[in-house]
Amino acid sequence: VQLQASGGGLVQPGGSLRLPCAASGRIFSSKVMGWFRQAPGKEREFVVAIRWGVGSTRYADSVKGRFTISRDKSKNTVFLQMNSLKPEDTAVYYCAAGIQLGSSQNEYDYWGQGTQVTVSS
Repeated sequence: VQLQASGGGLVQPGGSLRLPCAASGRIFSSKVMGWFRQAPGKEREFVVAIRWGVGSTRYADSVKGRFTISRDKSKNTVFLQMNSLKPEDTAVYYCAAGIQLGSSQNEYDYWGQGTQVTVSS
């Protein structure tokens, strides 16, 4: 599975962005697609994940109520809708694929190249 994340950019606080992650190759129902992010000088952290088949999700507390993950099976694409963005959301966002609906990087086998999101006025 190869992953291509895009959609990053500069947005003002309170604004929104939508990040797509397109996957090449077949995604089995048991697969999990997730998003992580890494801010400058910080460890990479879990943001959200979705099980491809049934659509069950898991969110980090820091983004609950503001971010939404979804998938379009026909396009083999997972989306991260980010609303009410804050300066602390500034980071490189990575999409990843695994088989466990987990929050650890070790649970994900495939990674995209990352896309920069900057929240600033």
